[in-house]
Amino acid sequence: MEGITDDLKERVQQVLDRRRLSRNASAAEAAASWEKDRFVARARALFYARLMFLSIGLLILGVERWSEYFGLRGPVPLAVYFTMLFYSVANFMVIDAPRAGRLVTYLTLCLDLVVLVGLIARPQLGGGLQSPLLATLLLFTMLFAILYPRPLAILPPLLALPITTRLDLLLDRSVTAVELLTLLWYLSLDFVVVYVIVYLNERETAAHREVVELQGDLKELAVVEERNRLARDIHDGLGGSLSSLILQSEYLMQVTQEPELRQEIRELKTTAEEAIEELRRSLRMMREDFELGQGLEEFLRNRRDQTRLGIQYEQSGTPRKLAPDLQLAIFRVVQECVSNAAKHAEATQLQVRLGWEPDRLLLTVKDDGKGFTPSASPAGHYGLRNMQERAGRFGGILVIDSAPGKGALVSLSLPVN
Repeated sequence: MEGITDDLKERVQQVLDRRRLSRNASAAEAAASWEKDRFVARARALFYARLMFLSIGLLILGVERWSEYFGLRGPVPLAVYFTMLFYSVANFMVIDAPRAGRLVTYLTLCLDLVVLVGLIARPQLGGGLQSPLLATLLLFTMLFAILYPRPLAILPPLLALPITTRLDLLLDRSVTAVELLTLLWYLSLDFVVVYVIVYLNERETAAHREVVELQGDLKELAVVEERNRLARDIHDGLGGSLSSLILQSEYLMQVTQEPELRQEIRELKTTAEEAIEELRRSLRMMREDFELGQGLEEFLRNRRDQTRLGIQYEQSGTPRKLAPDLQLAIFRVVQECVSNAAKHAEATQLQVRLGWEPDRLLLTVKDDGKGFTPSASPAGHYGLRNMQERAGRFGGILVIDSAPGKGALVSLSLPVN
């Protein structure tokens, strides 16, 4: 038995590790999906903003007086314009791609920034730190911070201002004290914008997690409310009918003297009492008032009185609250084992042990019956298969050790949190 127990512990630990990894992977996948949807929505907004700027650019290139004012005459500005139009459309087409969308959007933003720095450096607009387009760098800082709220990702717009200053020096334009103050002012604004957007992004992420948790709580609350409603309906309907059946059986027992008929009525009353006990147990589980150890002890005590089977029950460890469906699965396994021992195994003694460990629950049921070959279950008998399926549903391992003339040992190990 110790060998079986050790083997079960090892196998269940593997199952427990897989379930933990699966839960973490599911949570990470849900978070990644939300991040992707948020990025796609923001990237689409960037595309529409680009269309607006490209429309203004087309107007400037199309009106001769405007193009002369900005110094954008000749084939080079046209080539730059159509290049921007091309990569903007290409970026829009790959926005939904998991990795390519983020990478292409980042690269095109950097290209936009290069074009903007080139426009700022043009002498027709005052050049460098005197250009009226300098404030547009704040817009790019916001776009980078909104789409990529990470320190390294927002370096390009933060470096644009020093690069603009360096271009002034390369073009032999001296930087005055006022222009230096302007540079510091815009750098300060850049850092403020980055801080605010990153802070709001973290708050949004935290709020999303809270909303997801709240949705889970609301779903659980809805399930509890529905269970309570069903419990009330079943108790008032089916429970009342079974109680009436027991009372009528008792009345018939009093007015009937025939031994055979009294025996039939007694069996009918016993069956009704078992049914109402099963109903009460199910209702307690639905209302989450069921305690597994106490429920098993009451059930085994009743079965000992009814079958005259010597049943011993032991519990070790610190019990914990389990989900109702998990408790029901464990209880059904014990029910099936006791039923098999009483009806088929011709057993006289039955030992039931329930052990609570830090990360698993171990149940063993052993009888001294005539035993059987587990792989040769008769056709139409699904008790063993049902036990295996109940264990598998919750990531547990169920082992049946039996042979003709050697009794039976059923070991169930379930991972619990």
